[in-house]
Amino acid sequence: MSWTDERVELLKKMWGEGQSASQIAKELGGVTRNAVIGKVHRLGLSNRTGGSTSAAAKADAKPKAAPKAEAKPKPTAKPEPAAKVTDTPPVPKPSLPARKQIIPAGQPLPPQPSANEISPEALAKVSQVEKKAKKISLMELTERTCKWPVGDPATPDFWFCGLPVQQGKPYCEAHVGVAFQPMSSRRDRRR
Repeated sequence: MSWTDERVELLKKMWGEGQSASQIAKELGGVTRNAVIGKVHRLGLSNRTGGSTSAAAKADAKPKAAPKAEAKPKPTAKPEPAAKVTDTPPVPKPSLPARKQIIPAGQPLPPQPSANEISPEALAKVSQVEKKAKKISLMELTERTCKWPVGDPATPDFWFCGLPVQQGKPYCEAHVGVAFQPMSSRRDRRR
């Protein structure tokens, strides 16, 4: 389905009449409600409030088309929002903790720690532990088993360590030494 000029004009007309995105999608055929909503946003059509039917929208459209002199004396719509603001003081939003910077797609990632930054003792300890590992599958993992993955998940010889975890961590003692670095070394790396 493509958005031809005729279909776009019909969408604009029906949207202006107050019909719902579902009704418009049904009328156009071959398009979903979400596609209609997306097209409405891309076209920059006005946002509507309320869910009036097409008949009610047509009836409402006629008084709005009346001369501007009649529209000015209606002060009932504007004081309501002002009343809401003055009735209740604004509630301050709690400050959120600082988040990590989100890197946009296509941008290079910041430097990642390499195997050279991990101490040789920790690597030696890991290789010794992996010889003793239980080599369990994903379905055998529990909160008490080390969840360190070993190998390529796309191959049949992929497994998890499975040794008892260190208290409060998802890994055994050896894998915690590799996964969690002291704060000072991370700060030094940023400089």
